[in-house]
Amino acid sequence: MKFGTRLLHNGNEIDPVTGAASIPLYQASTFHQEDVDQPGSFDYARSGNPTRHALEETIAQLEGGCRGFAFASGMAAISSTLFLFSSGDHLVVSKDLYGGTFRVLTEVLPRMGIQADFVDTTDLTAVEEAVRPDTRAIYVETPSNPTLKVTDLRGVADIARRHGLTTIVDNTFLTPYFQRPLELGADIVIHSATKFIGGHSDVVSGLVAVKDPAVADRLYGLQNALGAVLGVQDSWLTMRGLKTLAARMEAATTSAGRIAEALSRNPEVKQVYYTGLPDHPGHSLQASQASGHGAVFSFDLGSGKKVREVLSQVRLPIVAVSLGAVESILSYPACMSHAAMPAEERQARGVTDGLLRLSVGLEDPDDLLEDLERAIDGRRLLSVSSEWRASIV
Repeated sequence: MKFGTRLLHNGNEIDPVTGAASIPLYQASTFHQEDVDQPGSFDYARSGNPTRHALEETIAQLEGGCRGFAFASGMAAISSTLFLFSSGDHLVVSKDLYGGTFRVLTEVLPRMGIQADFVDTTDLTAVEEAVRPDTRAIYVETPSNPTLKVTDLRGVADIARRHGLTTIVDNTFLTPYFQRPLELGADIVIHSATKFIGGHSDVVSGLVAVKDPAVADRLYGLQNALGAVLGVQDSWLTMRGLKTLAARMEAATTSAGRIAEALSRNPEVKQVYYTGLPDHPGHSLQASQASGHGAVFSFDLGSGKKVREVLSQVRLPIVAVSLGAVESILSYPACMSHAAMPAEERQARGVTDGLLRLSVGLEDPDDLLEDLERAIDGRRLLSVSSEWRASIV
């Protein structure tokens, strides 16, 4: 069965009690027990809820894992996964990654005695050289946020396997529709499901899929103990978003490729970071481990001044934090996704003051490109009431 079909027919789409074509919202905090000596599958909603369970089973099935977990946010999913490790443990982590993950790794985990070294995981030699006797895991974000560096997942998983390490992959940008890290040798895959999986800027959620049952048991213990679980309403919204994932990813990715290619020829744009461009250093590797390049790319305008001029002029993309929605989202990493990272760390990772990240939505690509190029080229709208309104009639 192909993936687009599995999104709709994965064994978790029909309510087993009523036959409803949409899993109901089991809005309950506790569940009656017929026999206290033989409790039912659900007892207290922090420990399990039928609506959340259906979502967790779905992400496990789609990623090829043995078990899935739904958390209250992407960061709750990431943090809970990192809490699998203990004082004295060491992690090798992608140098290029989301600012929130960097904050947890540098400000929270060190207080628990867990240390991380950030390396260029596109260099497998550097990854192997970073492994120490106390290393317990390799954490990878690929393509990376926001410069879209591509890590060889098979290569990293091979290094981890030889050293007895856990491979953890943040798969938010590509989703299981385009990339399935567990099938490439990873042990744990994480999603900020707020993004493409939810897809509509109306839910905050995080998902994890795990390959090994023993690891799954440990992560469930953490999920239950820490309690950062996804609520029933948000579980339902996330499942609804999943149903249209294939159609949204295909349309948005096609548009992203077209817009990225056009901007790469704009003299006002210093550089475009998109794995779908043939001259991207990770283009071939990406094609070998994923079936698509995704709908997110970044471009550098050279200065913060130019960025602010563009942000004040664009009309179609919303200027906001986040990505992966039906509407295009234009973000300024230096002040948004990577604001938690010190300026010198951002600069070292290529997150310059002139960098913008675009998550392409479902608008017509011609309209998006025209709006972006008008803003980049400095052509102002004559008046919102005349030219702009006339263009959208």
